[in-house]
Amino acid sequence: MKAIRVREFGLPEVMRVEEVPVPTPGPGEVVVRLHAVGVNPVDTYIRSGQYLPGLKLPYTPGLDGAGVISAVGPEVRHRQVGERVYVARSLTGTYAEEVLCKEFQSHPLPEGIGYGQGAAIGVPYGAAFRALFQRAHGVAGETVLVHGASGGVGIAAVQLARAAGLRVIGTAGTEKGEAMVLAQGAHHVLNHRSDGYLDKLQDLTCGKGVDVVVEMLANVNLDRDLGVLAKGGRVVIVGSRGRVEIDPRATFMGETAILGMTLFNATERELASMHAAFGEGLSNGTLRPVVSRELPLAEAAEAHHAVMESSTLGKIVLLP
Repeated sequence: MKAIRVREFGLPEVMRVEEVPVPTPGPGEVVVRLHAVGVNPVDTYIRSGQYLPGLKLPYTPGLDGAGVISAVGPEVRHRQVGERVYVARSLTGTYAEEVLCKEFQSHPLPEGIGYGQGAAIGVPYGAAFRALFQRAHGVAGETVLVHGASGGVGIAAVQLARAAGLRVIGTAGTEKGEAMVLAQGAHHVLNHRSDGYLDKLQDLTCGKGVDVVVEMLANVNLDRDLGVLAKGGRVVIVGSRGRVEIDPRATFMGETAILGMTLFNATERELASMHAAFGEGLSNGTLRPVVSRELPLAEAAEAHHAVMESSTLGKIVLLP
């Protein structure tokens, strides 16, 4: 089968298509024939050597995908050959025609949800869910500000927050992005390219401030985020591309908090919880992954360049 292999850390062009053996499932494992593969910013950080520098080379990138189970190993009880699934993490990497997974790294993909949409679930929806509910402990009735709400994680955060009864304010940088954020369920949208756009939060929250901020670019926004929080408010840092200077005194009077998060720290119980929520949301229509661009597997390098562009809306997927 064909798979992308990385033999040295570096620029996107270090990724090459190679022929590799089809994996064989062991006890408690399944093989999934992939029809779509999700591309995430974290994939680029790993490929460049920034995120997991100790990763053994060569490796196949990718955490997300969707397809059909093609083989099951002994002791597999809840998956069967021919079943449609989405993959969230794997044993061999998803930038490939087939991928080896532990049984519960695969999750049923409801009818009516395309494979491209399935490939858009794992990291984006996982990061959004962990930020909103496992780190910030957001609850119905609170107000959440989602920075970069037109991207993959942002769209997931908007949909998850709205479905859970939070009041959602999103940001985007273009008219097209603003329209997309509103279409996904945000109550209000702000253009983050407009001067003083955060000042509008005073009117939108009746002077109270926001309870939760889901922050995709902390090096740009964190200091300003602290000034828009309600008493007891929380900023959850999902992403950052550099250092930032803040005034810690901004947290004093409101007893606000800055929380870091990474999906890699989620326990098996936390992962099971989020995927149970995703399955229900996909089935009842409250979760609707948005795929904006599809590229052949061989164009993985182009996908890595594109996923880091601020103009990217929704999810980029590769087609094996």
